[in-house]
Amino acid sequence: MKVLVCISHVPDTTAKINFTADNKAFDKNGVSFVINPYDEFGLTRAVWMQEKQGATVTVINVGTAETEPTLRKALAIGANDAIRVNAEPKDAFFVAKQIANIVKENGYDLVIAGRESIDYNGSQVPGMLAAMLGWPFVNACVGLEVEGEKAKVIREIDGGKEKSEISVPAVIAGQKGLVEEKDLRIPNMRGIMQARNKPLKVVEPVDAQMRTEAVHFEKPAPKAPVKMIDPGEVETLVDLLHNEAKVI
Repeated sequence: MKVLVCISHVPDTTAKINFTADNKAFDKNGVSFVINPYDEFGLTRAVWMQEKQGATVTVINVGTAETEPTLRKALAIGANDAIRVNAEPKDAFFVAKQIANIVKENGYDLVIAGRESIDYNGSQVPGMLAAMLGWPFVNACVGLEVEGEKAKVIREIDGGKEKSEISVPAVIAGQKGLVEEKDLRIPNMRGIMQARNKPLKVVEPVDAQMRTEAVHFEKPAPKAPVKMIDPGEVETLVDLLHNEAKVI
């Protein structure tokens, strides 16, 4: 079984976010980048399938050369090889088109992605990819077992979870629960050394018209200062909650 895992190169969750002077682009200066956390759950699940079922795991990223350390980390975690599509990932349709082209050329049996990236939170690429391939698609997936040409899946829905059986090949958009946080793999020294020699193929993008464009970024309004109320001033507290905060 050939598994392709989509890897997004995203700012560390602790990074301080700034934009360029004209607020038209993200300012990368001083920002550390990591594997998208939702993608890590999918990668860990794929590596488990590699160890238990003999699957071959390839990781893919659409990005410039600066994303290669992130791909190398994915290789250190356990992926067999990596592909980088040499293009700036500015549009979800463009990214999905690049990945779809790689899938068609290489005959993968399963594509696993995170349900969204934590930078843009678009949740678009996995669904678009499935539509382009004509494959079944499971979003918010928290359970995955593949047996032959069938996969048993569990996904989160409003108020609960839904169990289904789908045919393979398929696209899975995973999240926490696909594996537990305690089971996420941390690269060890052996894995880091092996990753240096694992194949990382760079391919040029195929033509695909971008459908969206970011024209302006704006930070959320700063939080208002905290008002401290004396424990004995219950009436003042109620008045502020009612008339100022308007929560009661």
